[in-house]
Amino acid sequence: MQYRQLGKTSLQVSVLGFGASPLGDEFGAIDPRDGQRAVDAAIDHGITYFDVAPYYGRTLAETRLGTFLKGKRHQIILATKAGRYDRHLPDGFDFSAEGITRSVEGSLRRLQTDVIDVFQAHDVEFGKREVILHETLPALHRLKEQGKIRYTGITGYPLGFLKSMAEASDVDVVLSYCHYTLLDTTLDAVLRPLARARGIGLINASPLHMGMLTQAGAPPWHPAPRAVQKKTRSAAQWCADRGVDLAALALQFALDYEHAATTLVGMRRPEEVIRNVQAVGTPPDSGLLAAVRTILRPVLDRSWPSGLPENNQGA
Repeated sequence: MQYRQLGKTSLQVSVLGFGASPLGDEFGAIDPRDGQRAVDAAIDHGITYFDVAPYYGRTLAETRLGTFLKGKRHQIILATKAGRYDRHLPDGFDFSAEGITRSVEGSLRRLQTDVIDVFQAHDVEFGKREVILHETLPALHRLKEQGKIRYTGITGYPLGFLKSMAEASDVDVVLSYCHYTLLDTTLDAVLRPLARARGIGLINASPLHMGMLTQAGAPPWHPAPRAVQKKTRSAAQWCADRGVDLAALALQFALDYEHAATTLVGMRRPEEVIRNVQAVGTPPDSGLLAAVRTILRPVLDRSWPSGLPENNQGA
């Protein structure tokens, strides 16, 4: 395993992070025993960064992860989120200061811990800008002062909005998904300069572009434009014809990006953990990478709207 500094925090994190959303049955029901073995394998192979959220499995992922980490909490860096929940709310979100404060208590209980290392506002593009700035983020800072969390962060999809929120506040970490992959590398141009100037830790999530950069291809719900999905299927077929695993190439490409402290990959079985760990420190084959990027060139860096319309301006 390799490790990088998470911005200006005191945390050294594994370059491969454990995405715990599958523990909440987000991609189909799992055998909890497999989930336990996956967590154990991750720790045994040097993965230290674990990322979860109340939204994943509607608290199931947090509950399971808390159980799976019994006796091992001290070996890992634990990150969770607040603000995005279930449909029991009018729109599934609550970025109010009261909601954030209430949420951390539930997460601490489910995760069976006294402190959360990185606590993030989840998918901030779904909140009103003034609420995020004047309620959500101040609530995070108060929780930090109280010692319930160590570092603050925001997560989301539209890079322009993430950048503007980070510029207008004082967060320790920004998590962006699907923006440093074989299909889209705009994180580098939009967020990296600010992160470097402010000492913000960058976290890259969904290096397989939410399943698109796999042999199976995009799931039916994938929001990417059809042209992107079609071209990605062509790249996957080109790889398959040559006995190449597109997912492995995509993960190698993402992990090779030195400006992201950690890259999060969803894992639910120990064999997935081991396969992903093998990509650490293995740069992508330059010839294969060039060929695949050539196939994808017509659709590179295309995004889709996410969240409130006003939060996608200039994204």
